[in-house]
Amino acid sequence: MFPFDHTWPYEQYMNDLYVQRCPFCSAENVLLPLRPSELKSIQGGKKHLLVFPCCRHKVTVVDADRDYLLTDRPLRRR
Repeated sequence: MFPFDHTWPYEQYMNDLYVQRCPFCSAENVLLPLRPSELKSIQGGKKHLLVFPCCRHKVTVVDADRDYLLTDRPLRRR
């Protein structure tokens, strides 16, 4: 089971991946520099450095499913 505070929801529209709100700066509708083909390699076990374009915060994506990205550090406050 994934630790919920290490996950963040994303949406896919065509070949673009978005988050509704940045977990760091709260910018809205952020286009991620990540493609659906890269998600498949992440699901296969490859890690991916993700830099949020709005504020330049970095996280490592270690897994993903259809709705959430799993990162190496907490993205949610408890």
